[in-house]
Amino acid sequence: MLAIIIDSISTFMYSKLLVVLLIGAGIYFTIRTKLPQMRLFKDACKAVVEKPEDENGVSSFQALMVSTASRVGTGNIIGVSSAICIGGFGSVFWMWVIAIIGSASALIESTLAQIYKKKGKDGECYGGPAYYIEAALHCRPLAIVFCLSMIATYAFGFNMLASYNLQSTFSGFSFYDAKWTPWIIGGILAVITGWCLLGGGSRIVKVTSTLVPAMGVAYILIVMIINHAYLPVVFSKIISEAFDFQAIFGAFAGSAMMQGIRRGLYSNEAGIGSAPNASASAQVSHPIKQGLVQMLSVFIDTLLLCTATAMMCLSSGIAPAKELQGAPWVQAALHESLGSFGPLFITVAMVLFAFTTLLGNCFYCDNLLNYIHRGQPSKTFMKGFRIVSALVVFIGAGMEVSMLWNISDVLMGVMALINIPVILILSNTALKALADYEKQKKDGENPVFKAGDIGLEYETDYWG
Repeated sequence: MLAIIIDSISTFMYSKLLVVLLIGAGIYFTIRTKLPQMRLFKDACKAVVEKPEDENGVSSFQALMVSTASRVGTGNIIGVSSAICIGGFGSVFWMWVIAIIGSASALIESTLAQIYKKKGKDGECYGGPAYYIEAALHCRPLAIVFCLSMIATYAFGFNMLASYNLQSTFSGFSFYDAKWTPWIIGGILAVITGWCLLGGGSRIVKVTSTLVPAMGVAYILIVMIINHAYLPVVFSKIISEAFDFQAIFGAFAGSAMMQGIRRGLYSNEAGIGSAPNASASAQVSHPIKQGLVQMLSVFIDTLLLCTATAMMCLSSGIAPAKELQGAPWVQAALHESLGSFGPLFITVAMVLFAFTTLLGNCFYCDNLLNYIHRGQPSKTFMKGFRIVSALVVFIGAGMEVSMLWNISDVLMGVMALINIPVILILSNTALKALADYEKQKKDGENPVFKAGDIGLEYETDYWG
């Protein structure tokens, strides 16, 4: 009964509310900012490598890695597989569309996070939707609701899904038993996750944080090199199915358009308000610089990693089918391309991607809990929260996959329903900051932001 209710809510949100909101906001921001995805792409690349004045400060690149580590995970592999198996080849095109359009929303939300960020007692920068909601709209209750919705999304919805996706990659091995293996793997994963969250796994965190970017690069290169001969045919198939009337509108919730939008949003997170929490930590001379960096992060996630997965699966010769959604189709495709090494490669990649995502999602919540408590929560509270987070990982491993996708979709949708209207209301501030940035660039200067230059009356901690 619960599954039916959640599925109904998820279908309603994504067939009506969120489609209009996400695409509408993305198109609006793209027009108002005059197509920054192309016009300011070069500036975004320069901003990534710019170093902060304070040697100990967080650079744009470091903040990019934090948000990308959260984005790059099981959604880039399993999410893409599920979208194509349910919605067809055309789903990939709509993932591209939501990424390109959504990147303008990412620019706005991350710029706002920079403008309204606060200086913590430890001297670090803190910010995100909760901070700009309270500072600019003077509505702390709404900010707290956003924090709670993001905690529910990341510590629970996304982590249950990541846990399931991780254990499902073992389904191609002979030892896998559908009745017991998910719970055994979930138990092991929960223990390791809990140990790391409680402070015992710093070495594991450092190692995986180093390996994941390397695995991501290796993943793209291996997939593209192996399948380069098939790419023109695959691209043609994606485009033709994307504009097939029946593929777009037939059984709308399961159509190419809807699956591409839902899985694209899950993967790149543009507009839902997660990345701004990482963006605020960067020390930059102008808020727009970090907004451009986060715009670039969306491209890395969807246009590179998600496309690599799609190309690998679609060029394998293994036809997508509903019963193969998720890890089974990916493993079958890799087995076709790489032989017995294929399933092993994707399993190792998924373990690394999913594990760092699990930890990253939980650590994301620390900043939110600090905001809610107006300071660091007690050690007892945090210990309890992290134990519950580990138990959720265990539970997610054995749940039904469509139920997990629907739970994640609904929780993420709540975040978007709060964040997108807020950034629409506050967008003039970000647009003025963009105009200030471009004026200084036109004058041949390295843009430096001052709140007074755009008529901002709010007394900021950093832009006086």
